[in-house]
Amino acid sequence: MESFRTELENPIVEKDILDLEKKIFEFKNNQIDEEKFRSLRLARGVYGQRQQGVQMIRIKLPMGKFTAKQLRRIADVSDEYASSNLHITTRQDIQIHYVLLDRTPELWATLEKDEITLREACGNTVRNVTASVMAGVDPNEAFDVTPYAQAFFEYFLRNPICQEMGRKFKVAFSSSSVDDALTFIHDLGFIPRIEKGVRGFRVLLGGGIGSQPMDAQEVFSFLAADKIIPYSEAVIRVFDRHGERNKRNKARLKFLIKEIGLDAFKLLVEQEMKVVNHQVYAIEPKNRTLKEAKFVGAISINTSPAFEAWKKANTFTQKQTGYVAVGLPIKTGDIASDKARLLADLIEQFTRDDNRFSVGQSILLRDVKEEHLPALYDALEQLDLHRIGFHKINDIVSCPGTDTCNLGIASSMGLADELQKVIETEFYSLINTHEIQIKISGCMNACGQHTLAHIGFQGMTLKSNGLIAPATQILLGGGVLGNGTGRFADKLLKVPAKRTPDVLRWILTDFEFNRAEEEDFFAYYDRKTKDYFYQNLKHYSAVEHLAAEDFIDFGAKEKYEKAIGIGECAGVTIDLIQTLIFEAEEALGWANEALVEKRFGDACYHAYNGRIRAAKALLTSVDAKTNSHASIIASFDTNFPAFKTEQSRSFTEGIADFRNTQSDKAFANTFLEETKKTIQWIKNTRNATVE
Repeated sequence: MESFRTELENPIVEKDILDLEKKIFEFKNNQIDEEKFRSLRLARGVYGQRQQGVQMIRIKLPMGKFTAKQLRRIADVSDEYASSNLHITTRQDIQIHYVLLDRTPELWATLEKDEITLREACGNTVRNVTASVMAGVDPNEAFDVTPYAQAFFEYFLRNPICQEMGRKFKVAFSSSSVDDALTFIHDLGFIPRIEKGVRGFRVLLGGGIGSQPMDAQEVFSFLAADKIIPYSEAVIRVFDRHGERNKRNKARLKFLIKEIGLDAFKLLVEQEMKVVNHQVYAIEPKNRTLKEAKFVGAISINTSPAFEAWKKANTFTQKQTGYVAVGLPIKTGDIASDKARLLADLIEQFTRDDNRFSVGQSILLRDVKEEHLPALYDALEQLDLHRIGFHKINDIVSCPGTDTCNLGIASSMGLADELQKVIETEFYSLINTHEIQIKISGCMNACGQHTLAHIGFQGMTLKSNGLIAPATQILLGGGVLGNGTGRFADKLLKVPAKRTPDVLRWILTDFEFNRAEEEDFFAYYDRKTKDYFYQNLKHYSAVEHLAAEDFIDFGAKEKYEKAIGIGECAGVTIDLIQTLIFEAEEALGWANEALVEKRFGDACYHAYNGRIRAAKALLTSVDAKTNSHASIIASFDTNFPAFKTEQSRSFTEGIADFRNTQSDKAFANTFLEETKKTIQWIKNTRNATVE
């Protein structure tokens, strides 16, 4: 691979990128283990995809916020390094595909010229912080959550407490009790409130979807805004120490809380609050100061039915008088790079350059003057971005599925195309309603959020006469209830994938003709009951007489073959003893760097991680329990009593100092020196054992 040098002004970012380049070189030359390299690249947004030899790159955009300049930059990068397509995700990220590994450092450096990062977009980290697309312009908001979500993103980016947790950690900020940011499915969710003139948040903890969805639980009805980051730091530190690290499907925060109970978890957090870096962390509630749009055309009037239908379905009144937000439904979240560049031109012309990618995989243009809507509509029509139905029934959410994902079982995007055709040609009267949302995931991991849909579909397989066919599991009755609550969809039955459009036809036809007046989908579904739908749909699940086309998935030409790779959503578990000792020494090096820079809290956490990794190396050699930091701490002294004899204090006592002491300069110096001795003792013990 050819080396390159960046021209970035930020030395921290430049170091990150050059380190990635170095690790790629070491990996290619067999100098570092494949699993260790995988863990590192995931935390830099570099993700394996279904096709061999190329990578998916996840671009991290806090709150989905982007400018015209950033959109052009991403489009240019997709042309230069990827497939000239931008895929909007349900976490307000952008993904680009078919990138060569060797080119990822250069790609990253190019993005950073416009302050766009890949850091911690994947892996066992704090993932992209999501927020309501209307934050800052929402007439119903208590205040703009944007500065708080941005501060959260900045505080935990590169923070040593969350670089290699047992599992990923997801955070959302809703602008109001409508809760369109879905706080109830997040590890931490925040809904803004004002009490006695003080800004704060209702705080939810421990939610998640996937194969075992769980509602987040309220831990504060009101927490002052300057406490949310200290509290979140304590939560993450507890999760890092006590979270499961071996059983990937039981490693999310929701499982830890379920195992020990919410009260026990809250007690651990309360204890951890004593040693977080800040007891109070003030966040400046910045006012939105934005440049005006460049539009200089004539003010026009459009009274056509098409314009009026679009305006009704896709525009939203802002709290700023005279301005509206405009939704652009993006089919399956995909927008070509050339179209993205043209859209960037319109953004500069018609908006104040504060726009958002949505969790519904679409785009919201904000701060459009109401009088400019006819001209904007005409411009969007030229780009074929004027389709009505923003976040409505025809704006279907879909993960990439078998198009690019290693874990995809069935073609979710191909199915989305078919279902959209059914809706727009046969059920056009339903398009202007938001009360039915359709979501599709290509597997049980729910990246398409199918368990939250009014009508959800999950990719599966079934067997018929010894052959495997693509299938779809049907789910009904999920969705958002508001104020941090929701309902997860009921699983009904599994049908051959090619029959899924007919299933949707039956459901929508029944809804149109059999719902009571003014009855929404929830009320209709609850009144009819799950069994009603099962009885009426079960004939679609028969597999005795499948046709040849039933064995070919949507968008495919060849007969279906189930091909599932290794998932990377949660990073990897590394148990190689020598690798762990290397990581311990590496962490100690980072600790010393932080100490020099007077980041005493970071220095101590790096040193703590170094001790844990070194201890795990020895415990692995004796087959002790190492599935969490807590179990490593508890097991070490039992298995290696000589440590206390030779070091004058036990391993547990040394960790207790870290857990119970504020990390000032004096403590950091002492703790790092003791960590150095601890790692050396473990290395000596390991070497003596090998010899």
